[in-house]
Amino acid sequence: MAEDSKTCNKNPIIKLEDVWKVYTMGTVEVQALRGLNVEVYPCEFVAIMGPSGSGKSTTMNMVGCLDVPTRGRILLENKDISHMHESDLAQIRGRIIGFVFQQFNLIPSLTAIENVMLPMIFQGVPEFQREARARELLRTVGLGGRTNHHPNQMSGGEQQRVAIARSLANNPRVILADEPTGNLDTKTGKEVMAMLTRLHEKEDKTIVMVTHDQNIASYADRTIRLKDGRVEENTNT
Repeated sequence: MAEDSKTCNKNPIIKLEDVWKVYTMGTVEVQALRGLNVEVYPCEFVAIMGPSGSGKSTTMNMVGCLDVPTRGRILLENKDISHMHESDLAQIRGRIIGFVFQQFNLIPSLTAIENVMLPMIFQGVPEFQREARARELLRTVGLGGRTNHHPNQMSGGEQQRVAIARSLANNPRVILADEPTGNLDTKTGKEVMAMLTRLHEKEDKTIVMVTHDQNIASYADRTIRLKDGRVEENTNT
């Protein structure tokens, strides 16, 4: 962890306080989260693990401002986002958080550079700055020669590199990675993890990663294990 950086301090950048999430399916209530308490500090690399149904994905949605809790509080940079309107949450997501997904979630009709430019459009970045930034990011992830390729013209590893470049488009403080190596072979998975580690160690990015793979979790500073919507274990790696 880059503890000497000015961007790193002892106050949590993300804090979940007694967070509950209850889904209603007909007459049945499903408690996905049951009083979850989690803190993530600036410049940390945190892995979230747990069996199917433990609440990993729901936790990621909460941390990523993709959903709001049934009750409890979520603080992002000391701001309570628990009950914000979707338009406000979208702006916060765009400025503070970058996403990397298992399925890549690239838009098939857009080229690599257009996919990377997309998040900047929603933040009002001028076109010439969007293009320059996207080209720089694609060079950084080793795809400077693939800017005009569409996702179906790239390998899985290349698509995930584009997704990482896209997650950095607005220079977010936090990167959320949901099973980032889940659709990749072992060699390519290691390359992607090396990129995330470099972002963490060299650029002070806070990384929160959901994974089922203990080997992948070992890249993190700390592992939070969930069970039945609660923290079962919270240990330094």
